[in-house]
Amino acid sequence: MRHMRGGTLAAIAMAGVLALAGCGSDGGEGGDTGSGEGSGSEALKIGLAYDIGGRGDQSFNDSAARGLDKAKGEFGVEATELEATQGETDAQKEDRLRQLAEGGYNTVIAVGFAYAAPLGAVAADYPDVKFAIVDDFTEGTDTGPNIANLTFAEHEGSFLVGAAAALKSESGNVGFVGGVNTPLIQKFEAGYKAGVKAVKPDATVQVKYLTQPPDFGGFNDPAKGETAANGMLDAGADVVYAAAGGSGSGVFRAAKDKGAKGIGVDSDQYNQPALADVKDVIMTSMVKNVDTAVYDFIKSVSEGNFQAGQQVYDLESGGVEYSTSGGMIDDITPQLEEYKQQIISGEIEVPSTT
Repeated sequence: MRHMRGGTLAAIAMAGVLALAGCGSDGGEGGDTGSGEGSGSEALKIGLAYDIGGRGDQSFNDSAARGLDKAKGEFGVEATELEATQGETDAQKEDRLRQLAEGGYNTVIAVGFAYAAPLGAVAADYPDVKFAIVDDFTEGTDTGPNIANLTFAEHEGSFLVGAAAALKSESGNVGFVGGVNTPLIQKFEAGYKAGVKAVKPDATVQVKYLTQPPDFGGFNDPAKGETAANGMLDAGADVVYAAAGGSGSGVFRAAKDKGAKGIGVDSDQYNQPALADVKDVIMTSMVKNVDTAVYDFIKSVSEGNFQAGQQVYDLESGGVEYSTSGGMIDDITPQLEEYKQQIISGEIEVPSTT
């Protein structure tokens, strides 16, 4: 999406919004800032800025979109959605967030860690706007009294799908395809490897990242995902975990062509309509409930209970989980549930770095 200012942004907003319905409640999670925003004193207007791939990526962004849609349906809020472009700069991301704040959107959500520095700069200039960023909490960069940092224990969920991969692998050789080599995606890798090794200590885990920062195109390049997965499958892997956003569709295509299995990420990818032709190879997904976090944030603002700072969605709280759609892991679910309880109890401590 090209960048638009002033009247153009207003035109976008007019095209896709719902009228606000006033919403009051007797309270919600978190501490009350006392601002009263969204609780009847001011119309709640949501501006949501997607990462690369936007709505329709069948993964991370779509999960955020579901949270927004639920809030729109429940609270009748007005909303506008903008999307990052391939290869854009921090200045362009900052411009997008600034457009929303200047356009009267008093609640702004940035989807993805790539917005960290831009959001921090913009939030400081608009103290009356409530901001949230999904997937980042960097002290001094994207923290402040009007910023909620919505983060997840991706390594915990990845441990469980790693265990599933090892339990289902016949070759003892599995793969991990990361979209972009960043600390966040390394959390997925670390948990996945730990889960694999917990089941089969001598298993081989092949790892490939599609791009290196500042190139974030690895989150939306199915062709690269397919090439990477084909290399792993040719080298003996029979299960591949795709922590690569929209690029995961290429991983699943390779798995289908070679009679292997894939593991999805962020959304329950077995149930994504655009992946219907490859869903029979998606044996599970590491579900990251971005929709829940986005909805919770909007609800907190609507009720005047906005809370700044880090909020962690982990395995215990249901922030991450594994999917069972398709029935391909029904036979190993009892073992996965046992691992899940050991993580929640602290008996298993899952590494978050590689």
